[in-house]
Amino acid sequence: MKKLINDPFDVVDELLDGFTQAHADLVRLAAPHVVARHAPVVGKVGLVVGGGSGHEPAFAGYVGPGLADAAALGNVFAAPSPDICLDAIRAASTGAGVVLAYGNYAGDVLNFDLAVADAAREGIACRPVLVTDDVASASLDERERRRGIAGDVFVFKIAGAAADRGDDLAGVERMARRANEACSTIGVALSACEVPGAGRPTFEIEPDEIEIGMGIHGEPGIERGALQPADAVVERMLDTLLRDRAQRGDMPGEVALLVNGLGATPYMDLYILCRAALQGLGDADFEVSRIFVGEYVTSLEMAGASLTIMDLDDELRALLDAPARSARWPA
Repeated sequence: MKKLINDPFDVVDELLDGFTQAHADLVRLAAPHVVARHAPVVGKVGLVVGGGSGHEPAFAGYVGPGLADAAALGNVFAAPSPDICLDAIRAASTGAGVVLAYGNYAGDVLNFDLAVADAAREGIACRPVLVTDDVASASLDERERRRGIAGDVFVFKIAGAAADRGDDLAGVERMARRANEACSTIGVALSACEVPGAGRPTFEIEPDEIEIGMGIHGEPGIERGALQPADAVVERMLDTLLRDRAQRGDMPGEVALLVNGLGATPYMDLYILCRAALQGLGDADFEVSRIFVGEYVTSLEMAGASLTIMDLDDELRALLDAPARSARWPA
């Protein structure tokens, strides 16, 4: 696959160099592979997000007022090292503790846990929150094993807004967990991507096939079949999401909808998917009061999309609507 890069081993460093220069009014490179706000607010709970590179605009794109204070970035599709995670914690800490929000992947969990232990020895209290919104990655009985995908951004936004309004460490953690519990996501992949320098795609899929439930690193989904019209694909995705919700005992109500492109999906397709999702949710008696369409958590140049729904109540809606400014959070 053609890429506009230099040395594959330099892609993350050069990405972050360009990103921090382009958005110098918002962020700085606080340490190697750590993007941070210029001046964290003293006495405010810090919020650190992070994970592997290749998912842009996640994770550095959500650093800024009302969102994260720092992002820890690993190599492409690789967890940030414990040292990078610890540097991000230090960059976000002003004395009130730090909440860490990241996807539920083995490498991220291990390395952030090691950094949390090191931070505790430095007197920084940390509260990790794992994002587990991908309904295709494990059964409801094993929800703690589910992956974190596009629901990440809703969790980041809610936690960041809670920290900005002055919630204490336990309060910010509580709202991050509430947001995660309110989120359900499923993705569909049409084509693979290629990690720079790998020389081969991350998985094989035929030109006329799609995979429902594919993860953002190419992890297997729950069903592979023939490419169908957009309305039929959305119907299949919503069926999985709503059956999962029904098993949890959740009733239809007010929700936010996120239609997320995975890196190589035209906005034309995303809005057609949005149209079908709004129709399907309306038919199921949901009130969709907030709609987000675009690329929020990608997978390099993978073609495909995901649908996320997050239950809203007065508090979650207010935090979702609270002012925020970052490179990629919509105004």
